[in-house]
Amino acid sequence: MGAALWILALGLMPSLLSLWLLRRREAQIQARFRQAIDFTPRVRTQRSEPTPLHRDRYYLEGVGYLVGDISCRYNARSGYIRCAVNPEGPCEGCRYYEPR
Repeated sequence: MGAALWILALGLMPSLLSLWLLRRREAQIQARFRQAIDFTPRVRTQRSEPTPLHRDRYYLEGVGYLVGDISCRYNARSGYIRCAVNPEGPCEGCRYYEPR
């Protein structure tokens, strides 16, 4: 009976040792991740200046809100962006203005 227990213990030793080493390695990896997170500088993403409400934004029935002079060839016909060549605006005095 004593020999059977020794054989059983010797048979289980490699798997128990492997499990112990695996858990230990996982704990080391988790500690490294925590350390990397703690020492990584937190960079605030700076957004560009918040876009003020467009003064030349208006509602067109059936289309929705539009920004800029819709008679311009380059107008995006969008409520978010004015045009492809001068997205910040204003439309008045824009050198790219081309009436349709």
